[in-house]
Amino acid sequence: MKKSLVEGPISPQFIADSIAKHQTKTSIGAHQIFLGQVRADEMDGKTVHAIDYSAHEEMAEQAFHTIREATFELFPLTCMHIYHSTGEVKAGEICLFVFVSSAHREASNKAIVYLVEEIKKNVPIFGKELFEDGTHVWKENK
Repeated sequence: MKKSLVEGPISPQFIADSIAKHQTKTSIGAHQIFLGQVRADEMDGKTVHAIDYSAHEEMAEQAFHTIREATFELFPLTCMHIYHSTGEVKAGEICLFVFVSSAHREASNKAIVYLVEEIKKNVPIFGKELFEDGTHVWKENK
């Protein structure tokens, strides 16, 4: 089972390296990438400066695995990578990186939408929005 949870933000260098590794795979004709970024939302006059993500690791990894397997059955993909942050991720940083590849664009286009929706609905990851004044509120997945 591939590990999807990573500690802290997902760096631009990690994303670039992931893309670069696919240049030798010449059967791929399309890639789709989804990047989830922490927003500096404002609520009740306070601004979110970070989200602290937590998860029951075993349950979350199993959910990612189940979603991965279902996606490979539904769409003719060449490969798929899913990474979600745990721990604190500041506003502007990347917390979710989903990367799919296929021979043709239609499969990768449809798969990325399916994957992101399934992750948001079914993976038990919880985000605590941290405000600049030290208060927090639990985030609702939308």
